[in-house]
Amino acid sequence: MNAEPLRAVDGVDLPQEYRVLLRPGEAETDFQGNIHRLPRFFYEIGSWQEAHDVRQAPHFTLAELMLVDCREGRLLLNQFPHYVPCAIVLLARFLEDFRREVDAPVFISANGGYRSPAHQIGGAQSIHAWGTAANIYRIGDTLLNDAKSIQKFGSIAASLSPAVFVRPFGPEREQTDDHLHIDLGFVSLTPRECSEAS
Repeated sequence: MNAEPLRAVDGVDLPQEYRVLLRPGEAETDFQGNIHRLPRFFYEIGSWQEAHDVRQAPHFTLAELMLVDCREGRLLLNQFPHYVPCAIVLLARFLEDFRREVDAPVFISANGGYRSPAHQIGGAQSIHAWGTAANIYRIGDTLLNDAKSIQKFGSIAASLSPAVFVRPFGPEREQTDDHLHIDLGFVSLTPRECSEAS
């Protein structure tokens, strides 16, 4: 695990060009019509090397959980500093528990971790914008691209906590047929050193 703590920032204090893309604390309606507040507090990542060096859990670096915006996001989000929701630490902890339970490495898809609200896939309606969802394409040597493997590992993930949602196998919206989708819901985390007073 990393020795230096990550620097937490209040998204409403970021420069305007970041606020437009990250939309800290703004209300967003999900695909079911429910309203949630986008994450307001973020960890500031200074470089790609720092993202690789920072372990959020023994087997998961921050880079694995934030790859997509650094490669495919808007131009500003391709640069550093980069900002990821503080709740990403909860996802990393769950993934570590899941890895221990399946007793094998867990591989997150390229688009499968944190995606900013500005990202083309799902945008602000996607639970990935909270930093609390992962799309897993492989566990150990098993590719998760059929009903049997997705259901097997989905059952294991769901058994670890009542807070975990696992998408069922299938081709429809809110289903999956080529990866295991797990999420912890629309969780926001406020670091102790931050104030929610506006």
